[in-house]
Amino acid sequence: MNKILWNTLKQSPGIVGAALVLTNAALATETSSVRLDSSLNLGTGAIHSVEWQTGNSELLAQGNSDSDVQSVEYHGSESENQVVTEAPVIENGEAPAQTTELELAQVETADPADSSEVGITDLEQMELYTQETDVMDQVTSVSQLSDVQPTDWAFQALQSLVERYGCIAGYPDGTYKGNRAMTRYEFAAGLNACLERVNELIAASTANLVSREDLAVLQRLQEEFAAELAALRGRVLALEARTAELEANQFSTTTKLRGEVIFFIGDTFGDRTELTRASELSGESDIDESDDPTQSYFGYRARLNFDTSFTGEDLLRTRLEAKDVPNLSRENLTNTLMSRLGTDGGEGDFILDDLYYRFPVFNGRGQVFFGAKSLDLDDVQDPLNPLQSTGAGAASRFGRYNPTTFRGPEGTGLALKYQLNDRIRLNFGYLASQDDAPDASEGRGLFDGSHSAFFQVVYEPLDNLVIALDYNRRYFREDDVSVTGGTGSFLANRPFGDNPTTTDNLGFQANWRIAERFELGGWLGVTWADDKPTGEGDDLDATLLNFAVTLAFPDLFREGSLGGIIVGMQPKVVYHTLETLEEERTGIHIEAFYRYQINDYIALVPGVYVLTDPEHVEDNDTIVVTTFRTQFRF
Repeated sequence: MNKILWNTLKQSPGIVGAALVLTNAALATETSSVRLDSSLNLGTGAIHSVEWQTGNSELLAQGNSDSDVQSVEYHGSESENQVVTEAPVIENGEAPAQTTELELAQVETADPADSSEVGITDLEQMELYTQETDVMDQVTSVSQLSDVQPTDWAFQALQSLVERYGCIAGYPDGTYKGNRAMTRYEFAAGLNACLERVNELIAASTANLVSREDLAVLQRLQEEFAAELAALRGRVLALEARTAELEANQFSTTTKLRGEVIFFIGDTFGDRTELTRASELSGESDIDESDDPTQSYFGYRARLNFDTSFTGEDLLRTRLEAKDVPNLSRENLTNTLMSRLGTDGGEGDFILDDLYYRFPVFNGRGQVFFGAKSLDLDDVQDPLNPLQSTGAGAASRFGRYNPTTFRGPEGTGLALKYQLNDRIRLNFGYLASQDDAPDASEGRGLFDGSHSAFFQVVYEPLDNLVIALDYNRRYFREDDVSVTGGTGSFLANRPFGDNPTTTDNLGFQANWRIAERFELGGWLGVTWADDKPTGEGDDLDATLLNFAVTLAFPDLFREGSLGGIIVGMQPKVVYHTLETLEEERTGIHIEAFYRYQINDYIALVPGVYVLTDPEHVEDNDTIVVTTFRTQFRF
C-alpha cells in the first residue's frame, strides 16, 4: 500500500466517507446511497449520561458522550460550465455478455491478524501499522502519479453515473461537484460507491433502472482502476480487522476509565492563629506563640473513575482515590479551619471514594440517584459557582461553594433531579452519613445517625442568568458535629461543642454571564442551629452567616483557561444564646487563581488566598496560603 493512498485517506473526506460505506458488504442492501453528511454511531458500548446545564458547567468533569464519526463533504467551488459527456458508445449497441449481474473485482488480502507482532500490545500494533502506511511502495506505472482531470473520459463518465444513480448524495443540488482534479485513489473511492449502488439495484431485481451502456462503462472503469480499488478495499478490511481485535480485547464493553492526578505544592505565610473567641474571652492563648510554623510541602491526589452504563442512559460510578495533602488547620500549623484547602487529608492509600448509581425517569426529565458511598450534596444539588472544581478551580475549601447548604452529613441515600420545564429544575433528597448508614447499632443507621434532608429550586430567567434557592435540615449526632463543614471559625463549626445539633440552613446563589469572558456570581448562607441537650440545662440557639462574591474569567489569555477571584466572609456566629460567644470581628477571605490549560489533558493552576483576622479575632495575624497545582486528566 503506497503512501499516496494513506495521505489521501487522511486528507480527503470523500474517501473516508466512501470507505466507511464499503466496510461491510451487507450494508449495500440496507441503504440506497452514500451520504457524505451523515454520521455513524459507533458507540455501541459507550457511556451516555444526562448532564444538567446551568450555564456554568465545569469541564470535568465528568460528561460522558457517544463516540461519533462525522463524515465531511467535499468543498469544491461550483462550476457554471461543467462539461458532461455521454457514456461511450458500445459497438453494435451491445454490452458484454455478463450484463445480467455486475461482477465486482475480487481482491485477495492477507488476514491482518496473521501479521500481528508477538509480545506487543494492541496499541503498539496500531502504531506499527500506521508507520507502515508511511513507507512509499515502489512506483511501477506513471499513471500511479497522475491525477484524474475533469477533462478525462473516466472523470466525466463517473460524474454522469453519479448524477443518474445518486451514488454520492448530500449536496443541496445533488450534483457531483466535479470541477476539480482528483487523485486516482479519491476517484476509486467514488467509483466504489457507484459499484455498490448499482449492485443494490441489480440485487433488488429492479428492471430497466440500470442500462447496459452504464454497465459497460462501469466495467471499463473497474478494469482501469483495478489496482486502486484493490488497495482501497484492502486498507478498509485491514482496519476492520484491527478494530475488531481491539474491541475483543478492550477493558469492558460497558465501562470507561477516566482518571485525574493532581500535584499540590504549597506553603503558608504568617503567624499561627493564637486566639479563638473562647480563648479571647478568657485572656489566654490556646497554643504557644510561633512565627510562621508551616513548611513548604508537596502533596497529591489521584482518582480513577470507572463509569459504567448498562442501558446507555444510566451511570454506575465507582471511584478509587489516593491522596496525601496536609490539613493546614491542624494545631501545629495554622490552627484555623479558614485555611483549609479544597481537598486535604489522606495517607496515600487507595480507598473506595465513590459508589453510586443514577438512571433517568419521566422520559428523561428526571434522574434518580442511589448512593452507597460518597453521594454528596453537590452531586445532586447544583453549585452555580463556575470556580468550584477541586482540581482546577478554587484552591480553598470555602471558595468552592456555600458551606451552609453544600456541606453536611452525606454519602448514602436517595435523591432526585427533575427538570420541571426549560427554566426550572428541582433537586431534593435524603442523605445519611456514610459512616453511620452501615452501622446498625443504636443511635446510628440511616435515620438515627447524622443526616441531611434537602430541597433546591434552580431558576434560569435568562439564558445568561441563573439563580437558586437552597434549603436543608441537618442532624449531627454527638461527636460528629461539623455545622459548617470544616470552614469558618472553630466556634461556628461547633457552636455547642459536641452536643447533638440540629440546623436549618437557607442559601441563595446566583451567576450572571455579563459577557462572553466575564461572569459575576456569589452566594449568601444563613444557618439556624439548635443544640439537643443530653438532660441538663436549657436549649441553646445560634445563628451563623457567610457570603461570597465571585468573578470568573473564562478563556482568559487562552481557550479553556480560567481566571477567578473570590471575596467573602467565612461562617461566623452572629447570634448566640450565650451573648459572649457572638463573634464581633469579621475576618475577610480574599482569593485568586488562574488555570492555564496547556492542552486537553494538562493544566497549571497557581493560586493564593489571604485570611484577615483569622477566627474572626482582631488580634490574630493575617495568614497567606499559596498553592500551585498541576492537573493531569486522562
